[in-house]
Amino acid sequence: MSYPQLLTPEEMLATATERLHIPEIVVICGSTRFMQQMADADRELTWAGCIVIKPGCDMKNPHPLWADHDQAEAGKVRLDDLHRAKIRLAHWVLVVGDYVGDSTKAEIVYARSLGKTVHFTHPKADPDGLAAVTFDITRQES
Repeated sequence: MSYPQLLTPEEMLATATERLHIPEIVVICGSTRFMQQMADADRELTWAGCIVIKPGCDMKNPHPLWADHDQAEAGKVRLDDLHRAKIRLAHWVLVVGDYVGDSTKAEIVYARSLGKTVHFTHPKADPDGLAAVTFDITRQES
């Protein structure tokens, strides 16, 4: 007697989003120095019908939540884990800005290791040199 093949978590998520008619989910990555550009991309992609998830904390700007050094360090680890979860959830990734630091580079590597398509607002910022064209948020690509 043969048993049915169980779906992987990724297949279950894809099936669920399709069955629930959930629009494309895009995760925005990049340095928090580009928070305004991320907000602009969020607005354009939301207007185009995408669900957009992006960094929610800018630790470069002072805030009581991360004023304590030890709490800030622990928070950064949690935020990094949370952002990787956002990448797993998304259909594709948009890297915003003309600079890619170590954290964003790690997110790009992670996304590509999962088979996610990675678009860039500034293709020259792609550390792997794979981005051929600038992503135009007014002309959604997927």
